[in-house]
Amino acid sequence: MATPYVTDETGGKYIASTQRPDGTWRKQRRVKEGYVPQEEVPVYENKYVKFFKSKPELPPGLSLEATAPVTPSRPEGGEPGLSKTAKRNLKRKEKRRQQQEKGEAEALSRTLDKVSLGETAQLPSAPQGSRAAPAAASEQPDSAVSTEKAKKIKSLKKKLRQVEELQQRIQAGAISQPSKEQLEKLARRRALQEELEDLELGL
Repeated sequence: MATPYVTDETGGKYIASTQRPDGTWRKQRRVKEGYVPQEEVPVYENKYVKFFKSKPELPPGLSLEATAPVTPSRPEGGEPGLSKTAKRNLKRKEKRRQQQEKGEAEALSRTLDKVSLGETAQLPSAPQGSRAAPAAASEQPDSAVSTEKAKKIKSLKKKLRQVEELQQRIQAGAISQPSKEQLEKLARRRALQEELEDLELGL
């Protein structure tokens, strides 16, 4: 909306008084010659923006008929409008992908051959194979039991060693009055030795 100007008989220029939304009136303002209100000032554009706005969309000498859309035939490299290096990279990726698929297929066929060969070898001796599977399953619990026995033996040997050290200290006179717990430890020596012998025989 243009600013309403009022010119009086002396040649002075005024911005006409306007009404505010609340109903009150703004008084008219005198303006100097050449004054341009803020809303009428054109937006500043530097020379580059002006150049690109005035620049034609088509290159010089190219007609609109020549730019009619032609259905592009896809080059063998893949995507239309790609540079040589982009096409070369696409070819490399495709080749790599094909080699990977080929390698996976070969690995799969090798494993299938192994499985089928293993099955044919086990077919004549099916009872042996069925016996071998439970034996392998029973080996795992046996190994767990043997490790538990080894741990138990180790702990019993440690307790016996502590009992012997305690007895030596009492005999040497380092401990004149052994406590109740120490006496109980000494009394358990025979039971510990028997338990250790039983475990070692069981192994």
